[in-house]
Amino acid sequence: MNQNQPDGKKQIALNIVSSKSKHKGFGAGSIDLNNMSPVIIDRGEAKIDIGAMHAKSKVERGIKFSANKEDVPNGRQVWVVWVAVDRTADSRFYGGATACEMLIDEEAKRGWKILADHVNRMDYALKRRFMLDELGGEEKTALKKLLISHNEEWWNASPDELKQALEN
Repeated sequence: MNQNQPDGKKQIALNIVSSKSKHKGFGAGSIDLNNMSPVIIDRGEAKIDIGAMHAKSKVERGIKFSANKEDVPNGRQVWVVWVAVDRTADSRFYGGATACEMLIDEEAKRGWKILADHVNRMDYALKRRFMLDELGGEEKTALKKLLISHNEEWWNASPDELKQALEN
């Protein structure tokens, strides 16, 4: 959610190639991920963890992931919430937020997640959607607390849809 880049650093952007695009130059069709932040909700606590952008959050490091939930029978539920920040002429606000489930078993060094679901949910957040229904009350409270403490002005300017989604 930080907008400032150190001098000399390239901004993070994914280049999307489309046959419909007539412009073939550098940066054509790019998606700017500088306004996207991953939040990890684990054990009732929400934290921004930029490592999750590349599946290297603190909870994911050292874990071998499977697409079969049965491979992680003792896994604890961990959530990645993709939060997109948008802006108007007057202010910034939380414009999209989507949640993705993971199971993590640190002792067995095994985990479960559906990578395609994580990518799709990130895309939905970029498209300014809110998909937080799967979160439990404790997770919603933790996410709401983090968003308000990170920037209360952004929270106040955010759509009612987000505020209603995070009510218990």
